[in-house]
Amino acid sequence: MTMRASELAGGVRDGSIDPVEHTEKVLEEIERIDKDYHYLNTICADRARKAASDLKKGGSKGRLAGIPLSIKDSIVVKGVESTGGSAILKGYVPVFNATCVERGEKEGAIVIGKTSQDEFGFGAFAVNVGKGFRIPKNPIDPTRATGGSSGGAAGLAKKASFPTISYGESTGGSIVNPASFCDVFGLCPTYGRVSRYGLIDYGNSLDKVGPISRYLSDVALGLEVMAGHDAKDSTSADAPVEEFSSSIGKDLRGLRIGVIKESFGEGTEEDVKDAVWTGIKRLEGEGARYEEVNTPLAFEFGIPAYYIIGTSEASTNLAKYCGMRYGVQEETADGFNEYFTRIRSENLGDEAKRRVMLGTFARMSGVRDAYYLKAAKVRTKIIEEYKSLFKRFDILVSPTVPYKPPTFDEIGRLTPLQHYMADVMTVSPNLAGLPHLNIPAGMKKGLPVGMMAIADHWKESELFRAGAPFERP
Repeated sequence: MTMRASELAGGVRDGSIDPVEHTEKVLEEIERIDKDYHYLNTICADRARKAASDLKKGGSKGRLAGIPLSIKDSIVVKGVESTGGSAILKGYVPVFNATCVERGEKEGAIVIGKTSQDEFGFGAFAVNVGKGFRIPKNPIDPTRATGGSSGGAAGLAKKASFPTISYGESTGGSIVNPASFCDVFGLCPTYGRVSRYGLIDYGNSLDKVGPISRYLSDVALGLEVMAGHDAKDSTSADAPVEEFSSSIGKDLRGLRIGVIKESFGEGTEEDVKDAVWTGIKRLEGEGARYEEVNTPLAFEFGIPAYYIIGTSEASTNLAKYCGMRYGVQEETADGFNEYFTRIRSENLGDEAKRRVMLGTFARMSGVRDAYYLKAAKVRTKIIEEYKSLFKRFDILVSPTVPYKPPTFDEIGRLTPLQHYMADVMTVSPNLAGLPHLNIPAGMKKGLPVGMMAIADHWKESELFRAGAPFERP
């Protein structure tokens, strides 16, 4: 059994664990893991050693005292190269911390590195990495994908022998998807629950920061620290931060579950269906009640609405990466247009270019009404569909991903549209800004299957309540 993060923090606070010695062992282990599995774009060895030394000398021994934190590369860390997994941001070293990082360090956490990801979050398998970056490998079978885009975060959370919390980010499924493939818990909170300040944006109306860990109790602890209003982020909500960990172990009698019928249809592997239904029956055995429900709008229109809105926002967000203020910069005799074109052509990957072009087209005069505005209206209808169900149910349940982790060879044969369809279960909760949790439902043929629980806005406590029977011993 791996020690829980809360136990490590308790040991650091009472003096039974030396944070300097422990951090040195952590750094040795992640160097070894990263050599074979490629979970880290940057290892923050000097920063981690200094933080551990300061902690030992009497630094802040808060709720995360001595806990190693890994931070997705799209979340900035002061003084550490933060690239969002893209070559175009190589050399960008922020002069400030993201709010979630700042809050973690104030509670005594130790940042150990920046985790690998799809470039700017553009992917479901963490294979769309930027030029010069490495593709992370599944911790259970290295011939398979970790899932994306927070692939390195989920992979490290599973592979590490030490207690750790990974900070991931989700736009359309990028926390729960890799959590499913890597057999860990991953929570995407309500939009606005966690500050987005310091996040390298993909889609402003969709991006959310959340915790990933081997243990559900550590996910709850991570959320308790990172959540809360932030005046630096205009999308941050002034909602009270609950003690989410207190929901773990609560009686499940009376929990009302809506099982999304469409998620068990054609395209979902039989192994995935079996594992998730076993999980649902397990919740029923704990006293919950379930009923099958339909979400026709979410399943039919979620993917097109998400990819129109997401790419439209991405195309505007990436416009500032042109070789002038951030990352790659060169001396040139070219005119501005030629210089911008060359820098972007050489340093953005194929999927980033594809999404910029799709988003630019969807926002163009003459087609904006037909695509972007229509997608925004569909998004409202999807929210209404979910809201009507939450009048009757506490959570909705589906598989997280329709299949088990694929091999890299299998992924190589997929079309771009097939890549996008990997998110069919997860895009609609993200469009609606609803909190959702990947619950490790079990292993099939030696590979993990994830079950996704979705709750109403600000009801993360219901997710922790539902996930408790699956907590690891």
